[in-house]
Amino acid sequence: QVQLVESGGGLVQPGGSLRLSCAASGFILDYYVIGWFRQVPGKEREGVSCISGSDDRTNYPDSVKGRFAISRDKPKNTVYLQMNSLKPEDTAVYYCAARRLPVAGGPLIATNYPYWGQGTQVTVSS
Repeated sequence: QVQLVESGGGLVQPGGSLRLSCAASGFILDYYVIGWFRQVPGKEREGVSCISGSDDRTNYPDSVKGRFAISRDKPKNTVYLQMNSLKPEDTAVYYCAARRLPVAGGPLIATNYPYWGQGTQVTVSS
């Protein structure tokens, strides 16, 4: 049974950093793409990063490129999202999601991911 559990959210001041964790169980990361998404009320879920288990290839939208970095720890079966230079507009609930390799369709499209965690709140405010 695929399970994803996010942690690491919280309140941070603008310009600060947070590291989110996504602990995976019931599957091996090598055979999946793991994505990070965020959502604010009234808006669609936005993809902010993903990493392929087969070759560690990553993707980022322009809105977070250079500020966010995704990585994975194979022995811990965990994926991380390091978020730096945070802005108030980064405030959202952050989710990790998984889909089985090989994949088709956009890597940062939420509807392409069947497995989801429960989310963790990130608030950027002074």
